Amino acid sequence: MSETSLPKVSVVIATRERPVLLHRAIRRVMEQTYAGEIEVVIVFDQSEPHPIEVEIPAGRTLTVIRNTERRPGLAGARNTGVLATSGHYVAFCDDDDEWLPEKLTRQVAALQANPDAEIATSGIWVVYEDKTISRVFPGDRITLTDLLRSRVMEAHPSTVVVSRAAFDRIGFVDEHIPGSYAEDYEWLLRGARETGILAIQEPLVNVHWHQSSYFSDRWKMIVDALTYLLEKVPEFEREPAGLARITGQIALAHAASGEAALARRWARRTMRLNWKERRAYVAMAISTRLVKVETVQKLAHASGKGL
Repeated sequence: MSETSLPKVSVVIATRERPVLLHRAIRRVMEQTYAGEIEVVIVFDQSEPHPIEVEIPAGRTLTVIRNTERRPGLAGARNTGVLATSGHYVAFCDDDDEWLPEKLTRQVAALQANPDAEIATSGIWVVYEDKTISRVFPGDRITLTDLLRSRVMEAHPSTVVVSRAAFDRIGFVDEHIPGSYAEDYEWLLRGARETGILAIQEPLVNVHWHQSSYFSDRWKMIVDALTYLLEKVPEFEREPAGLARITGQIALAHAASGEAALARRWARRTMRLNWKERRAYVAMAISTRLVKVETVQKLAHASGKGL
């Protein structure tokens, strides 16, 4: 396919007060091997834009805007970016992650070869301290059932490329989720109801885990967001193991915030749903002070897994 016939891709990067990481993310997008046009839109959320000095190659554009019309937070910032773009495809990149050079080339080719699918994801490299761990989804398609049973970490927001037309049916990112926590997951669940989701079976994004993550210790907000998610997605009721995963996370968050009685109540519910769900037992241990949540986080991250 010739360069002139390749579809334009718009990349939305929402950011808040992380200039060094942001510059790295932008450079990696500009370094893509994709021969088509790439439009990059940086959305500053709840912070003032700062100068961005990066080389902009031919066929690339860079626009800086602020999230002033939508609800403050990651969800509103993503939506602000989508509305400001014009590409045939829209891609998201978190400001602390790095795309590998072939990412867009691989994903756009896959989408064009599979017209029944309007969303593409890819595998990731989880980078934590001195460790780098590969996470690749075992199949070439991610279904709604897959997403109900597991968060499918490989379908990270920094891997997502979606046809602009699909937003008409899927809708925008939900700005009512408390703290925008798991907004990407909720959107993917909706997306899986409407269209096919491709999984490129190779790591194409470096996903950095670190303590500066916005969600690292906001436990009350996480409880509210996951409770909201369960209310909005009734399909969890048909997948007990997937439901137990979410209730286990709620138990963990209660335990981490010192609410021992609530932690144990949610842990017991989790065990009734799926006695194999490890989060229930970890929440019990944290609630009785047998282990610290910081220790659990560190061990989980070191193995390439989240809580």
